[in-house]
Amino acid sequence: MQNVYTVAQVNSYIKNMFTQDYMLQSIMVKGEISNCKYHSSGHIYFTLKDAKGTIACVMFAANRRGLAFRMTEGQQVVVSGSVDVYERDGKYQLYAREIRLDGAGQLYERYEQLKRELEERGMFAAQYKQPIPKYIRTLGVVTAVTGAAVRDIINIAGRRNPYVQIILYPAIVQGEAAVPSIVSGIHALERMGVDTMIVGRGGGSIEDLWAFNEEAVAQAIFDCSIPIISAVGHETDTTIADFVADLRAPTPSAAAELAVCDVEQLQDKLAEYAYTLQHMFRRVISRYRQAAEHYGVRLHYLSPVNRIRTKRTQVLSLEEHLQSAMENRLRDSRHRLELYVQQMKGLSPLDKLNQGYAYTADAGGQTVTSVDQVAVGDCLTVYVKDGRLTARIMDKHRETAGY
Repeated sequence: MQNVYTVAQVNSYIKNMFTQDYMLQSIMVKGEISNCKYHSSGHIYFTLKDAKGTIACVMFAANRRGLAFRMTEGQQVVVSGSVDVYERDGKYQLYAREIRLDGAGQLYERYEQLKRELEERGMFAAQYKQPIPKYIRTLGVVTAVTGAAVRDIINIAGRRNPYVQIILYPAIVQGEAAVPSIVSGIHALERMGVDTMIVGRGGGSIEDLWAFNEEAVAQAIFDCSIPIISAVGHETDTTIADFVADLRAPTPSAAAELAVCDVEQLQDKLAEYAYTLQHMFRRVISRYRQAAEHYGVRLHYLSPVNRIRTKRTQVLSLEEHLQSAMENRLRDSRHRLELYVQQMKGLSPLDKLNQGYAYTADAGGQTVTSVDQVAVGDCLTVYVKDGRLTARIMDKHRETAGY
């Protein structure tokens, strides 16, 4: 009787067959990625296909550390791993241990690896970037002598500043000889002492631009003492040289604009600065002139001559005031004296004498004002207006009051 097997037994048998096949345990399969899914667990599930078939693939999270890029739909890759059977579903699949891009993808993988290495060495660090001079006299260019790149650089640089001297090093920018040619060009222009250097070429495929992704070119750019502007390909192209250079330009034309200043704009700016400077000078001069006039007035006011003149004027004024006060005082005193004179004249005995009155004094010189002061026979002296008389009392009589 024929043996009957369970599904699990069959799947286990087939899995054992796959395990014993040495070729399936270490195989490299090339194809296009499809249905790629990154699982939250870290595993990657995808399908590898070509024109005639497909195969299911999985890369476990433990093997993802060697994956240098993020997988997307349509990428051509080479998957290294083993083909085995998943017993539960009875399906075979490719268990990927390593995945790398095929063709141009290999170059991209090399590009990413070198980029990581140079970045770890600090060659992309901002502190090593040299500033691009704003105004230059000589511009060095390392590029092919033919092609649109050199024409664009010459045309734009000449239009912006015809006084800038352009020194071209005709380098090979594609193929096996490109790397030593570019490196030699950088060294030659550095020895000539140009002010700024443009290193680059026109657009192309990654293979065409590969010379600018080589370590030797990156090292030459990093070691160069002249500021270097990288201008490789079109705006979307990015090379190792772009990261190492002191400045990246999206195109050779843009590199010429970054390296060479616009003379007309500079002249306009200088004219604006000159106008602003003259205006500021006029304002400053006017301010200092006003200050000088102010100080002149103060100096005139505070000068010894002016102060002496002022004091002299004050002295004259005080003198006039004193003289006026003295005259007023004399006038008042003279007036009062006249009053006193009049008063004295009213009280003066001489005045009374002039009016016919006489002044009588006894022998002792005492004024006689009463009959009781003298006796009959006494001698008296009578003073009149023009002299004196000596008299003797012959008789005396007392007058009654009211007489």
